[in-house]
Amino acid sequence: MLTMRDIADELGVSVSTVSLVLNDRDRGRVRREIADQVRARAEELGYVPNVLARGLKTKKSHTLGLLADRVATVPFGGHMLAGAQRAAWELDFLLMVIDTDGNRAMDGPATQSFLQRDVEALIIAADFHREVSVPATPRHLPTVVLDGWPDDPARADGVVPDERGGGRTATERLLAAGHRRVGMLTVEGDTYVAAAMRREGYEDALRDAGVGTDPALVHSVPEPSTRAAIPAVREVLTSADRPTALFCFSDQIALAVFQVAATLGIRIPADLSVVGFDNQQFVADATLPGLTTVQLPHYEMGAWAARRAISRIRGGADEPTTVERIPCGLVERESVAPPRDRA
Repeated sequence: MLTMRDIADELGVSVSTVSLVLNDRDRGRVRREIADQVRARAEELGYVPNVLARGLKTKKSHTLGLLADRVATVPFGGHMLAGAQRAAWELDFLLMVIDTDGNRAMDGPATQSFLQRDVEALIIAADFHREVSVPATPRHLPTVVLDGWPDDPARADGVVPDERGGGRTATERLLAAGHRRVGMLTVEGDTYVAAAMRREGYEDALRDAGVGTDPALVHSVPEPSTRAAIPAVREVLTSADRPTALFCFSDQIALAVFQVAATLGIRIPADLSVVGFDNQQFVADATLPGLTTVQLPHYEMGAWAARRAISRIRGGADEPTTVERIPCGLVERESVAPPRDRA
């Protein structure tokens, strides 16, 4: 490991001189040309401070702990981790990650491991948008729930995607193309809280456009996967009065629409317009034509979580806790066109 002594020996100066320069305390104490040489050599050699040693003096580790629940293994998880890591790095913090892979028994030991390493804040990342149980931690430790909200709102902040706004955006895109019979393929049950929110956004857009909602145009599938959606999709597309456009809860459900439509000779978007949700690259970019979809803001959510945690570390500990909603943007591809009677 490169040390201040290595730099001092390289330049023939004292270790105290190097320390003053690299800790920005050299003004009036070290000649400018010497200070410039020290900084240049430190940068050339790739010197970084020994965080553990500095922490012993300052009582600060400059480290955030991120406790993940399968996030490291799901398609969007990398974006959340990248956003948090980049934001932490830009603010001179290191992000330490432990993924429990869904094993709740690991939550306690993982949290203790973070505390033993003196993390200054904890981020808890959920595998999908939901309520999250906050593990036992000291009350003074800033905690942020990423992609969810805390079971105890007084103990932690949260950051989630604006699912309702995303549902509205998707539906408005279809309405803007001239569609009035806009159906929705959603997910049954209450496992996915996003399903209710996206449907609310769908209904908001229809109501504001003066179209009104028709329950007969909303169909549910058991889970948000392509295989599970195929029976319901086939029923919708073979109905006598099928919708001219479909808003799908997920890109994988939208992929089922593409597959079934192809077997029935229904052309997308000439005969049927489709909008998905998630912007899963291996799905949305792989369909022909490309799938117009709603982007979940995972990178932005990760960045917000890290910045919020660091803000609390740096003096915002007394601010009221909040759950931030990050907008979901539309990603335009080629799966939307005017209905045939308007083309």
